[in-house]
Amino acid sequence: MIHSRKISLCLLSLDTAATLAVFNVVSFLRGVSGSLIVTPLAGPLALLVFAIYLIDGYRARTDMLRLDYASLHIIAVLFSMMITLLMTFVVVPGGYELQSSRVVIAASFLLLIPVMLGYRRTIYMHFVVARGGVRTLVFVGDSSSGATFVEECRKMAMGQKIVLTAVNPHPEHSGKLQLKRFAEVLEAVEPGDDSTIEAIVLRESSREIPPELAQRLVQLYSAGVPTYTLELFHQVYWRKVPIYRLNPTWLFQEGFHVAREPVFERLKRASDLALSAFGLLVSAPLIAAAGLAIWLEDRGPVFFIQSRVGKNDARFKLMKLRTMRPDSESSGELYTQPGDLRITRVGRILRATRLDELPQLWNVLKGEMSMIGPRAEWDRLVGEYERQIPCYYFRHLVKPGITGWAQVNYVYGANLEDTVRKLEYDLYYIRNFSFLLDAAIVLKTIQIMAFGKGR
Repeated sequence: MIHSRKISLCLLSLDTAATLAVFNVVSFLRGVSGSLIVTPLAGPLALLVFAIYLIDGYRARTDMLRLDYASLHIIAVLFSMMITLLMTFVVVPGGYELQSSRVVIAASFLLLIPVMLGYRRTIYMHFVVARGGVRTLVFVGDSSSGATFVEECRKMAMGQKIVLTAVNPHPEHSGKLQLKRFAEVLEAVEPGDDSTIEAIVLRESSREIPPELAQRLVQLYSAGVPTYTLELFHQVYWRKVPIYRLNPTWLFQEGFHVAREPVFERLKRASDLALSAFGLLVSAPLIAAAGLAIWLEDRGPVFFIQSRVGKNDARFKLMKLRTMRPDSESSGELYTQPGDLRITRVGRILRATRLDELPQLWNVLKGEMSMIGPRAEWDRLVGEYERQIPCYYFRHLVKPGITGWAQVNYVYGANLEDTVRKLEYDLYYIRNFSFLLDAAIVLKTIQIMAFGKGR
């Protein structure tokens, strides 16, 4: 924990220094200013830090070496650049020092992309990979829950080593898994910044843990080795709610700002109205061009209209640009698959870029949907999901969205198991709704559209 805070503060300090240095160097080379620029950079720096924060660019556990992070980082910096240009030359009154050159602002942000990514990769390699080696997660539970945890870590592409333990392991119940004694593992832990133990994960509560082991956990936590319940681990590391925790009273636990505070819903509706109206105005030519391309390919209808389930189980007609053959529903297939022959040539382009979603702005304007929320599911599928998935109806507490936390983390669901995994992300969003989370979803949605990850 202490080690993570040091890395976060180090990255924040480097971003501040890099922003000041790059802007001043570019300004000097451009011949715009002969004096040091400091105060005028407060706004651009705040925007940049905010955008990087949204993509977890200050979390030590974020893998800075992944191409996925690099693409998100580029989008965050470009997003900050566009907002800075807009604020500088449209909102801020004359006399602001940065108004002397648009080129300085644009060039500085573009130069910051390789600079910031460069030292992030270096720090991650040195402090996380080289010094820490393979980090370890200690799981405390039984053989069944341990096997499930290992499988979940594999699905989530976790690189940490997993050590499975139990308070009192019984060899005859361990199956193929080797369960170590929890007390022995704790005795071998040397707390400190260089400890290879990243975290300790408890299957449920601490009721079965003896007082002396509980005290040891407190000592390790204070020394920088955190302990999580399995539910909290899901939320902190994977940003989702584990399905096994659901029960009819789960809704009444702490959280759920959308369900409990009408002010959040009113603010969200106001932003939906403004954004959907603006989006329809700007995208109208694009929708018309796409519609013409759809019609020219097979002379079929331009729009695809289907009954979906909204907030509080209300049915509504969702509108999208058609991406499949007109007779596609007669095939009986409920999901699309990779290389699905029902998808038209134009449809593949529209799906890859998410442009087929644009007509849903009309559903948002009408109040049937929101810009951000759980995916609006086909009513034919919802009935089946509610019979097979515990508490599936919780996702109908809020309006469905054009994009959402599940959509950007688990892009497409093609079976019941995928639906369960997406539900875990949807419930995390419902429970932890905030405008910061919405902003993070927007950046990740732009990444998906820019790099063609739609299906």
